[in-house]
Amino acid sequence: MDPKLTKISGVGPATAQVLADHGFATAESVAAATSKQLAKVPGFAEERAGRVIAAAGLLVSGDTASAGGKKDKPEKKRKKDKKDKKGKKGKKGKKGKKGKKGKGKKKDGKKNRKK
Repeated sequence: MDPKLTKISGVGPATAQVLADHGFATAESVAAATSKQLAKVPGFAEERAGRVIAAAGLLVSGDTASAGGKKDKPEKKRKKDKKDKKGKKGKKGKKGKKGKKGKGKKKDGKKNRKK
């Protein structure tokens, strides 16, 4: 078994062994396979086979950044919008907004005024 097999994105040691047992012992052989051929290997549907073949092709061609290696630029964190914040609070119970009515402080401002 070629140690390059585990460098293919989506292929770990156990999957690499299964691939080798079914005749795909190198990253080059995986890259040259069709998705129908690779789909005959247990644990591979045609969709997964296509992704693994593409990743193997990138690895063989030397494009390690796209084949599961380190990326050139780190991904930016997504800013949380108002829906994200509301979604976290609302998941505490199934009652939703009606179940929370009357709990906590009112925000109308009348209660907080000095007399």
